[in-house]
Amino acid sequence: MLSIDIETYSSVDITKCGVYAYTEAEDFQILLFAYAYDDEPVDIIDLACGEKLSQKIIEDLVNPRVIKTAFNANFERTCLAKYLNEPMQPEQWRCSAVHALTLGLPASLDGAAKCLNLSHQKMGVGKNLIRYFCMPCKAKAEKKRNLPQEHMERWNIFKTYCKEDVEVERAVRKKLEEFPAKNREWQLWALDQKINDAGVKIDKVLVHNAIECYEAYENEKMKEAAALTGLQNPNSGAQLKCWLEARGTKIESLSKEKVKELIGTVKDSTVKRVLELRRELSKTSVRKYEAMKRAICEDERVRGLMKFYGANRTGRWSGKLVQTQNLPRNDMKNLCEARQLLKSGDYEMLEPLFFSVPEVLSQLIRTAFIPSTNSRFIVSDFSAIEARVIAWLAGEKWVIDTFKSSGKLYEMTASKMFGVPIEKIVTGNPEYALRQKGKVATLACGYQGGAAALVAMGALKFGLKEEELPGIVSAWRKSNPNIVSLWRKIENAAIKAVGEKKVVKMQYGLGFFVSGGFLFIKLPSGRKLAYVRPRIEKDIRFNKSKLTYEGIEKNSKTWGRISTYGGKLTENIVQAIARDSLAEAMLRLNKAGYKIVFHVHDEVILDVPKGFGSLKEVNEIMGEAAWWAPGLPLKAAGFEAEYYKKD
Repeated sequence: MLSIDIETYSSVDITKCGVYAYTEAEDFQILLFAYAYDDEPVDIIDLACGEKLSQKIIEDLVNPRVIKTAFNANFERTCLAKYLNEPMQPEQWRCSAVHALTLGLPASLDGAAKCLNLSHQKMGVGKNLIRYFCMPCKAKAEKKRNLPQEHMERWNIFKTYCKEDVEVERAVRKKLEEFPAKNREWQLWALDQKINDAGVKIDKVLVHNAIECYEAYENEKMKEAAALTGLQNPNSGAQLKCWLEARGTKIESLSKEKVKELIGTVKDSTVKRVLELRRELSKTSVRKYEAMKRAICEDERVRGLMKFYGANRTGRWSGKLVQTQNLPRNDMKNLCEARQLLKSGDYEMLEPLFFSVPEVLSQLIRTAFIPSTNSRFIVSDFSAIEARVIAWLAGEKWVIDTFKSSGKLYEMTASKMFGVPIEKIVTGNPEYALRQKGKVATLACGYQGGAAALVAMGALKFGLKEEELPGIVSAWRKSNPNIVSLWRKIENAAIKAVGEKKVVKMQYGLGFFVSGGFLFIKLPSGRKLAYVRPRIEKDIRFNKSKLTYEGIEKNSKTWGRISTYGGKLTENIVQAIARDSLAEAMLRLNKAGYKIVFHVHDEVILDVPKGFGSLKEVNEIMGEAAWWAPGLPLKAAGFEAEYYKKD
């Protein structure tokens, strides 16, 4: 086993452009290579000062018998592959950061080491030294970068820091080995690395034109706003507030919602127009195009879009760089026409034909992702997977039967909630309005959500009244007694496992137990969710026991103690099972020869050569339930396209 930590230099900003574009910079270089075989002392090779990697190390970096380890191994893999011009097969690597995330630990080496209370800890000087040696000097500086030879005292401290990182990573890894990750997870991580390594092609012309179009539009609208207000910077919130107040219009916030609300009430035509301009200029979707431009590699592909175990509570992926997990939806009927206009550079026609240029650019973002030459995209998406999983896990038979027959869950839910025959809940009938209530309730109430969850899901925007929300919650819970019972069972099982140190088993292999300072929830797949240092405390609000654990707090984004409950634990479990279902499908698709370029939530985007494969086959592979989920009614649907979009 070869533990590795490297320090590098590149003029490209890795945080904005990603490691793949970072390594393509002409001035990219590996400065230091610290390493240790097994339990041997750590050594370091000073590449910046003329030392070389030994032939043995070079050979071992591609030797399948030698497992390479690093904290955030994607960085070391990618940099070394570029440096040696040799692929670094991910099957030969292990990532300690991923292993830490599987146990609910912090994603940083420093955070993981502190949380585990290890004797080896990162040196505090690291960040400053990385800024000093690994990044360009500030623009106004006399020189471009700080060279080691000019600052040997600092450089020697940096070398010690690099060696110490290997010690810390090794100590973290050894501690984590007490709780080994499943081999299936390492297979999946290797697939994830291959997806990130390959990347997805970007329509470079579309991206360039979108940025240019928005800049021209923004300049034009800013001139109009300046002429109307007389302000030096009408985009300044403070200046605009003062101008509005001088015109007799008070506003606490210039958020999108407040501006939209005010537009509908003001009578002054000038104020109204200025607010409309504010709303148009506040759209930030063009930033996605800028992110693509920054991250694009020499072959017009963007790499490194997916973060494995990005949601460390459930193991779901998250997005990086372009953030594909939160791309704007597109519902334009003439999307293709708008796309052609943008690609041709005919910007002037966009506004008269489509009214809002920022909105058009927003809806075209997905279409910037395109397949390889002589290929097409096949896109396949799980249908209502969380609703299917929770019904399957809880044994809510009528929901499962609905999915196996008509699939009209929202209509059937409304029928159950309000005692109306489903045959009447069809377009054109007054009863069809109940479908919306069934939909919102299904989306908001599955994880013990109440009226507040309905509001968060948009119940009021859909026309529901606040006073009817508690009744909707009660009706949904009455219609789904097994799901309601599941919340209680899961909460009681977790509390019993922690409080009584007992193993508690449930259906489909679901299990709860405590080991080594973690509460583990074993999933049907065999994978485990982990909760750090669980504790039973008194819930004063409800006068009962509650479970708490350590993790990243949602609001403060810092490490602290978090309270949880049955509905939240159910959500974690259901989303984790959905994630495992997607993972199994991805492995099957890869085995069948399909190339996954990225995936969004429960949807996969495949880059498929023309003449190979079919949408039907892909949907069948996606819809196949895993061996560990007998009876789970999975279903997938999708489409083929010449560019990515929301069908």
